Amino acid sequence: MLDPILAATSVSISQLKKNPSAVIEAAEGFPVAVLNHNTPTAYLIPAKAWEELIDRLEDIELAEIVRERQGEKRVRVRLEDL
Repeated sequence: MLDPILAATSVSISQLKKNPSAVIEAAEGFPVAVLNHNTPTAYLIPAKAWEELIDRLEDIELAEIVRERQGEKRVRVRLEDL
């Protein structure tokens, strides 16, 4: 069975072990698929991309909470009361 590689570039685990910094630099900020026996086993992504991904996931979760609560009764509060 073939596994899809969800990155434009890939590297073997042995290449990654030899020089991880070089792999990260060569990726130029894009994800890299880490392959073991030509099968993707992990993805290496830049920290900034990871942070953006987590922010988007949090936004999706918050949007779901908003949709769930849309029909609830509103309660008025004053900031001074908090």
